[in-house]
Amino acid sequence: MGSFDVPLDDERIQLDAFVTECRSALDAILDGLTEEQARRRLVPSATTLLGLLKHVTWMQRVWFEECVGGTSRRDLGLVQSPDESFRLTDEDTIASVTAAHRGACAMARTVVTGLPLDTVVTGHRAGPRTLRWVYLQVLRELAHHCGHADILREQLLAAD
Repeated sequence: MGSFDVPLDDERIQLDAFVTECRSALDAILDGLTEEQARRRLVPSATTLLGLLKHVTWMQRVWFEECVGGTSRRDLGLVQSPDESFRLTDEDTIASVTAAHRGACAMARTVVTGLPLDTVVTGHRAGPRTLRWVYLQVLRELAHHCGHADILREQLLAAD
């Protein structure tokens, strides 16, 4: 169900639809690419398509598993900063990063099941947030990175 399918539904259904669309777009961004293409740097920063999906996975784990779920980054085995979350290791592949992203999305859905949007969550370093705020923050970041991913993929395909 897409965001245009739910214009009159409740707010939670609408938020879920928008988040799901962005997640799906990012999940597909590596489709048909080689490992080399997925790792290729096209901008001065360390941003690559594979690194971007790795970062988005980290970001969702921070907001849903840490902030909402209350488990620390250390206990989750997550790096501490956003910049670190883009860094690729030799073990990172399209398959492994995509699987991690799908797992993070599934866990996020599980963590929020049954929680009203007005639920106050306290796992964030900067203090309490409502679940609604977390949804909006995640949606903002997903949409932001969808734009980055679209441009990087377009550059990659034009160059090859």
